[in-house]
Amino acid sequence: MRLEYNSPTVLTFTIISTILLVIQSFSPIEVMEYFTIYSHWEFSNPLWYFRLFSHVLGHADWNHLLGNFTFILLIGPILEEKYGSKDVLFMIIVTAFVTGILHIIIGSLFGEPNTLQGLTGASGIVFMMILLSSIVNSKSGGIPMTFILVVALFLGKEVITSVTTEDNISQLAHIVGGIMGGMFGFYLRKARTKEVQSVMDKANKKTSV
Repeated sequence: MRLEYNSPTVLTFTIISTILLVIQSFSPIEVMEYFTIYSHWEFSNPLWYFRLFSHVLGHADWNHLLGNFTFILLIGPILEEKYGSKDVLFMIIVTAFVTGILHIIIGSLFGEPNTLQGLTGASGIVFMMILLSSIVNSKSGGIPMTFILVVALFLGKEVITSVTTEDNISQLAHIVGGIMGGMFGFYLRKARTKEVQSVMDKANKKTSV
């Protein structure tokens, strides 16, 4: 019996993030500086563009990493089997970019404590996957009850926490990640419905001929 690399995108994401934290733990160099995005614009700095995406790979400590990847390793492989490795990778990249940009915009405009600090970690990706997973088995044309409940329980809590609590957790990343997951889910569901309908139409035409 051999090990199966059954979920390439999720496993690679997990391995890279873990290796980075191992290096950080034993290195005198502040490795996570390259995997943290701050709330200001640095158009002249090439590393800034890298950080817009790389911040989802960095983590503050082992509890932070384990908290995120417990969810990612549970939900991610299901999504990867449903949508494919390339689509899941695309969704992770887009979510990282949008989260990074909005972190900078909100932080530079309003200067709230939880946005002024550096943003690092995959929690936005976790919330993207949670919302996306709530739509996986839904039929086109309706809004799944699971989606409504997940929005109320997960995103509702984050909205309330962002208003009532000042901490080192970016509720903005959670909310943005969740919104992105919902958008991806409904878009992919619609696209898949059209694809299935197109196949059925072609099959009907062949049958009628």
